[in-house]
Amino acid sequence: MSPALAVPATASARPAAAAESAAAEAAAAARDAKILFRIGDSRITESSGLALSVKHPGITYTHNDSGGVAQVFALGPDGSTKAVYTFGGAGARDWEAMAMGRDDKGRPAIYAADIGDNLGGAWPYVTVYRIPEPSQLRSQTIHATAFRFKYEDGPRNAETLMINPKTGRLYIASKLFSGALYEAPAKLRTGGYNKLHKIGDAPAIATDGAFAPDGRSFVIRTYFGARIYSVKDDGRPGKSHGVSLPAQEQGESVTYTADGRSLLVGSEGENQPVYQVPLPAEVLPSPTATTRAAGNGKDDADKGKKDSKMASGGLILAVAIAAVVGYGVVRRRS
Repeated sequence: MSPALAVPATASARPAAAAESAAAEAAAAARDAKILFRIGDSRITESSGLALSVKHPGITYTHNDSGGVAQVFALGPDGSTKAVYTFGGAGARDWEAMAMGRDDKGRPAIYAADIGDNLGGAWPYVTVYRIPEPSQLRSQTIHATAFRFKYEDGPRNAETLMINPKTGRLYIASKLFSGALYEAPAKLRTGGYNKLHKIGDAPAIATDGAFAPDGRSFVIRTYFGARIYSVKDDGRPGKSHGVSLPAQEQGESVTYTADGRSLLVGSEGENQPVYQVPLPAEVLPSPTATTRAAGNGKDDADKGKKDSKMASGGLILAVAIAAVVGYGVVRRRS
């Protein structure tokens, strides 16, 4: 090697060392994860979304996946169901995500996203439903407001709904291998369709996401891990950082704790645990710092722990989904 092109060993080692340190910290965060509670309600077998109540501290909302009733379950700190909110007038073709936001009067509201499409484009539009968060923690039916959406580049499957708490703007991330992040209009309309515009990429096989309470970052998870993104001034995703998650049966839900210092992650299946995962220092909320990528090295903490059962199960599921989508495409073309 020519002396002019030589790189000091210490300099070349810094990026690798930084990446190893970041990966080790992310893995440690996953090891530090604790079970916050288990979902014990036998009616909840496909928990696909999580959101923290604004009006009722200690309450976590969740909902079932496709084929269920248009309902959200309010879970207490022990995982037991404290109330069930039925979305009056809403359908539940394939509910895949939920988020907390505000309604037109500025009141806390629950949004549920009927955005799943396992055929990857069979549905010409998708729907997000909204109800005001009830002041009383009791089972009741609440009339839902419906917002219909179309993607600017055609129908697709999605399982991620996020709402920026600073702007109230809604975002959806598509699933499968060509993941993308879409932004909704600043003001949603109930008549006609709201157009979703692509503003960035999303991880492959994105299964859920959420904004941090301060709106400065957001998380998108997959079956294998998660990735935290900083938010630019224009609302677009900035630099990102991988975060390891505990091995789960079919990890499909995520939200932040109220202080923004941990993630809550859940899974489909019966009697599934909801984990609290501490975030690494790089992505903790700070009044001065923004989320940073880990050095210049490989940042793959979001690929998850090397759990063979989870990895093989996730791979089989991904291949199955791809096969179903392919069949749907062929069927539509024939």
